[in-house]
This record gives sequence, C-alpha cells and structure tokens, in this order.
Amino acid sequence: MSAQKQRSIADFFGEERSRLVSYVRNLIRDSAARDGEDIVQDVMLTIFDRADITAPIENLAAYVYRSLRNRVVDAYRRKRATVSLDSAGPEGDTAFLEMLADLRYDVHSEVEKHMLREKIFEAVDGLKDQLRDVFTATEFEGRTYRELSEEWSVPVSTLLSRKYRAVRLIRAALEYLND
Repeated sequence: MSAQKQRSIADFFGEERSRLVSYVRNLIRDSAARDGEDIVQDVMLTIFDRADITAPIENLAAYVYRSLRNRVVDAYRRKRATVSLDSAGPEGDTAFLEMLADLRYDVHSEVEKHMLREKIFEAVDGLKDQLRDVFTATEFEGRTYRELSEEWSVPVSTLLSRKYRAVRLIRAALEYLND
C-alpha cells in the first residue's frame, strides 16, 4: 500500500474515529464502551494489513462501516454464557459462594471455618492442572477469559468449559458438607 494511500486512510480514521466508535456502541448497547473502541481499532489494523493491495477500496467509508457491522455480528456470535459461582447449579444446588458465607456452618466457630477453608483449598488443589489454573486465575486473581485466552493460546470456549468442570468437581468434593 502506498504511503499516500496509508496517509489518506489514517486521516479518515483520525477524522471519523468518534463517529465510528459511536456507530459501534449503538450496535452493541449492552456491551462496555471499550468494546466499541476495540472493534474500531481491529478494523483499522485489518485495513492497514490488507494482504490484497492490488484491489483498491473504492468507497472507504462504506467499506469501514460494513466491516464494523460484520465485526459486531462476529462478537455477538462469539459470546458465550459464563459460569457463575453466585448461581445455583442445574439441580438447585447451593451456590459455591453461599457455601462460603452460609451461616449454617456456624461461622462463629473458628475451628469449623478453618476446616471449611482447608476443605475448599483441598478440593481446588485436587483438580487437574488445566482446571485449577483457569479456576484460580478467574476467581482468585480476577483475570478475564479473554486475557487468559490470549496469554495461553486457548479458545475462550475451552476456558469456560474448564471452569464449569472445575466448579462442578469442587461442588461434588464439598457435597458432604450440605448434609
């Protein structure tokens, strides 16, 4: 791509950036404001890195807006439900976080709290490495699935599946505590 063409594309994105971000934000009302900027940046980088430089873009604005719309559609397709520790399992089990703060376990007794804590950590330590890594990274370190996916080169859906299995195994390991 010629330097003049790159400058004209850069000028277009510089002048239209706020409108492009607003357009994307209107398409994804339920998503964070940062996602709009990420999508615009992704489209911009894709245009600069186009492999086929022999095919010129006749109407840059139309091309960019169509690309943005397609990226938003792709983002909606990729969204998957996350496993929440706050919600009960499919069988109506007690939520994992409720077990930690549930008053039925006599929170005034330091011995019982200590034993419960040990059992939870034993259950987490008993997980396979992949399951434990995802669980600890998301629950204890506060990392996002997207961050982990990029760092570990593992699809987000795989990480979600591992987290779901980890939570199920931890619940099963602590099931006797509900009796």
